[in-house]
Amino acid sequence: MPQITFVAFSGTEQTIEIKEGETVMFGATRNGVDGIVGECGGFCNCATCHVYIGQPWLAQLPPLSEQEDEMLEGTVSDRKPGSRLGCQITITEALDGMVVHTPERQSL
Repeated sequence: MPQITFVAFSGTEQTIEIKEGETVMFGATRNGVDGIVGECGGFCNCATCHVYIGQPWLAQLPPLSEQEDEMLEGTVSDRKPGSRLGCQITITEALDGMVVHTPERQSL
């Protein structure tokens, strides 16, 4: 199973295993990762699973959909070049070892 490391805004790291086919958001909420809320349940409707993905991992992800791009405009924490929604990142074996940074906050 691919291992994904989440780095909280505070710098705390947590590495979890996420099954292939699951999303970053689902794996994070199922494993109690701080900083990922997922209020809408993964339907790309709330942006409370906003994460920052760095290279080389960002280049391996599919491009932003129009809906994801629009939702990222409404995030509470600043949008950055590596901003993505965890509900839109499906885990594959190629993402084993990916590092995901969580923003300072997801909601007001």
